[in-house]
Amino acid sequence: MAATDEKVFKSAHENDGKYHYGGRDVFGYGRSPPNPQWPNKAKVALNFVINYEEGGESCLLHGDDESEKLLSDIVGASALKGQRNANMESLYNYGSRAGFWRLHRMFTQKKIPATVFAVGMALERNPQACNAMVEAGWEVASHGYRWLDYQDVDEETEREHIERTIEIHKKMIGTRPTGIYQGKPNVHTRKIVAEAGGFMYDSDAYDDDLPYWTFDYGGVSNPHLIIPYTLSENDMKFVSPGSGFTTGQNFSTYLKETLKFLVEEGKAGQPKMMTVGLHGRLMRPGRAAGLADFMDYAKKYGKDVWICTREEIAKHWY
Repeated sequence: MAATDEKVFKSAHENDGKYHYGGRDVFGYGRSPPNPQWPNKAKVALNFVINYEEGGESCLLHGDDESEKLLSDIVGASALKGQRNANMESLYNYGSRAGFWRLHRMFTQKKIPATVFAVGMALERNPQACNAMVEAGWEVASHGYRWLDYQDVDEETEREHIERTIEIHKKMIGTRPTGIYQGKPNVHTRKIVAEAGGFMYDSDAYDDDLPYWTFDYGGVSNPHLIIPYTLSENDMKFVSPGSGFTTGQNFSTYLKETLKFLVEEGKAGQPKMMTVGLHGRLMRPGRAAGLADFMDYAKKYGKDVWICTREEIAKHWY
């Protein structure tokens, strides 16, 4: 075998050695991420996201063939095929009846801005909540038309759902959403979002501490902005099987440690962003106490922490 010949391995694949392939980018910013130059030289951009999903989940009453199974205090629940789950429905109702309003009081009283990831079907069921979001000055981004897993949903149906939820936002909020987080997307979702037009960003990503552009769908002349979300700084960990938060203090401590570390990174010359994910149906009083503690802690940082909406981050990035 010549010195320049390379051995061909049976396990070889056409994507071997690539860092950008199939919509994935494992390289990112590398060792030299950009300084985002946050307003007032802030060290961290902090965004709170309130997921509004209740009334858009899987349910026979919504035309589905099974009950909801995810993100409730029935940890590890299974979907009931062809049946309603009365307990699950009641737990979801808590989010729209009580939990949302607890969060609304907390954020408005503390004068902290928020982004809402709102499911279209859920918005349409609760005009009073929609009015409260608008009155509070919150950003209301799209969380898709349904709180469903879109993994096996065909492109035509997903396009219709995105189009429909835009129209619901216009009707219920008074304006179309500028951001979208489908939540349970498939490999075609971002393409559909980019082709729909009108969105400044999507958040169906968890792969960075900063926003970034992708050129996969519009080329250099029409890049698409991605503002990554989080599943770790998220109250969903209260109901994650086998791990997560057990008390409000656990939640608060973890969030404080995250913010403190990010502020220190920012002071060292690498400012980042931090997202906190919240759900009304999970925001029982003891958990809310931990969130309130963290909110007060974050405000004490003053200008070092820019508490903002995702739309504000997007406008800054543009």
